[in-house]
Amino acid sequence: MNFQFFLNSILLGIGLAMDAFSVSLANGFKENKMPITKHVGMSTLFALFQGLMPIIGWICVHTIVEKFKIFEYFIPWIALILLAFIGGKMIYEFFKPADEESEHKTGIIALIVQAIATSIDALSVGFTIGEYDFSLALICVAIIALVTFVICFIGVFIGKKFGTKFASKAELIGGIILVAIGIEIFVTKMIELYA
Repeated sequence: MNFQFFLNSILLGIGLAMDAFSVSLANGFKENKMPITKHVGMSTLFALFQGLMPIIGWICVHTIVEKFKIFEYFIPWIALILLAFIGGKMIYEFFKPADEESEHKTGIIALIVQAIATSIDALSVGFTIGEYDFSLALICVAIIALVTFVICFIGVFIGKKFGTKFASKAELIGGIILVAIGIEIFVTKMIELYA
């Protein structure tokens, strides 16, 4: 364990957290009066899944690597379907006639689905860290989770700040962002798989 290991883990965390950052931004944008407890909870949830997926991938590399390789082809489809569903629902909610003037809030189920969708591609990081022993892999994913927490916390904060200026369009913009992230994950992973 040296400086290069920490630097690589931080850079890996930054790369993996970009989708979660965008979703956090959209959530903050949509719910600009989000309490700090939910703000911290959301960032923690995204960090947890972003750290959990690579360690699951690492376990797969050391146990059922051939079966995991087959699953890798489903990752882009799962991310696309989950994010398109949540984003599509937000867009629908924007155009649906409002029954009341209450603020739209993102529930725990939607947050869990978002966390899974934005972190599922991190399963393949298990291959990247496959040569690490278990304790080193745990340190690496802890760094990834910490980086993700910080980035998501900043994303929600920025989204809340801008959300106050564009509150009337927040639901629509947030939904479009989520659908776009789903498409981006899908296209990127398909190019990687078939290039």
